Amino acid sequence: MKKVLSLILLSSSFAWAQVKDSNNSVRPDIRYNLNESGSHYVKATFTNQVWVRLNENNPGTTVLGDPKTNTFDIGLRRTRMQLFGQITDRIFFYTQFGMNNFNKVSAFPAYNTAGTPSNRKVAAFFHDALGEYEVQRKGANFIRFGGGLTIMNGLSRFSQPGIGSIMTMDVPVFAQATVDQTDQFSRKLAVYSRGQVGKFNYRVVVADPFPLETNGAVPPAISQNAGFSQRKNHKQFDALLVYNIFDTEDNTTPGYMTGTYLGKRRVFNIEAGIISQKNATWRREMTDTLYSNMNLWSLAAYLDMPLNAQTGSAVSAYLGYFGTDYGKGYLRYNGSMNPATGTTLPIAGVGGTHGNTYPMFGTGSVVYSQAGYKFKDGLLGNQGTLMPYASLQYANYERLRDGMSVYNVGINWLIKGHTGKMSLNYENRPVYRNSSNANELEANGRRGSWTLQYQISI
Repeated sequence: MKKVLSLILLSSSFAWAQVKDSNNSVRPDIRYNLNESGSHYVKATFTNQVWVRLNENNPGTTVLGDPKTNTFDIGLRRTRMQLFGQITDRIFFYTQFGMNNFNKVSAFPAYNTAGTPSNRKVAAFFHDALGEYEVQRKGANFIRFGGGLTIMNGLSRFSQPGIGSIMTMDVPVFAQATVDQTDQFSRKLAVYSRGQVGKFNYRVVVADPFPLETNGAVPPAISQNAGFSQRKNHKQFDALLVYNIFDTEDNTTPGYMTGTYLGKRRVFNIEAGIISQKNATWRREMTDTLYSNMNLWSLAAYLDMPLNAQTGSAVSAYLGYFGTDYGKGYLRYNGSMNPATGTTLPIAGVGGTHGNTYPMFGTGSVVYSQAGYKFKDGLLGNQGTLMPYASLQYANYERLRDGMSVYNVGINWLIKGHTGKMSLNYENRPVYRNSSNANELEANGRRGSWTLQYQISI
């Protein structure tokens, strides 16, 4: 009987807790306090993003061998559970478990040439698992050291996005520069330091990238264009420095940076970041194997401000410039939760050109911007409010004849902030074909996709 009563008391202590943040606004938490003040705690969260999408496919697209001009699919863009907590004044832990890009064809790449079936039930994995130790704390200022499996890196805020709070329906994935190549969905084994010193927020990281051969796909053969190398691997060095002109940002979880505070903070930041790795890529020139260093950097400004404190209207915006040097001729196609499996019209020198993909990553430069406006609270009565937005990615990559633009326009229905929201998004992207100039791609029209997302984030 005592055991039963203890179990009931423990379960009830994990009930919804009304917690006030630094802006004195109330948020619901699933947490268990380890001391009376609540400064030591363990917290659990859950986020689920369901996509319903109609996509105009790239030329030649097939789905499980059938030609498809358009596809309609339903999938889970992200399903995540977090467990983290402040165990003592100095010790913090963080874990995240979940899966990404789960639709009816998500397991298809695991099929081999003999047609052996893959397994759709192996998609979930640990995204993060780390521990931190705080060496100094004075008011809002702190210095921490940590290590483990983490998304912490140096390129930009959108290289480590808090996905439950993003303004646009999806993040600019190009900013997650090595995603699923030498990392585990943008995470690497790393040691780091992060902190807030006055108006400056910093993070410094030394990461140990995964071998390309362990990413679940057959490594491409070495060619005249740079690709991630399978020899002479080196550690990766990252640094990000953010200057907070007004309020400081939420620094609870390591790495993850908020998409929009929906006007709850006055944030205006200037940031600069870098990722550098020696001999990260290789290529073949005549009979010689040449190695190249990967040097990626960015300069950006981020604004997230209330316009009217009484009504709750707010604005959010971002503008960033990215220098992306992966090595000569690097170009990689990618598409979020690709609804297709193959193509009858391959493009020489690149792979994965089917479905909704486009040249997302490349050696060159990228300008990325987004802006949104949150209407007053209660615009729809007790059904929340609206936040329209737009984004543009403009890239100049070495192997593209002309500059590439990908734009998104959409609207969020904030039923209960980020906790419950629906987003309708239209994306327009270019498609390409081989040019008359060797090793160059030229534009061959454009395609679009409509996506409806329903997010629950607790």
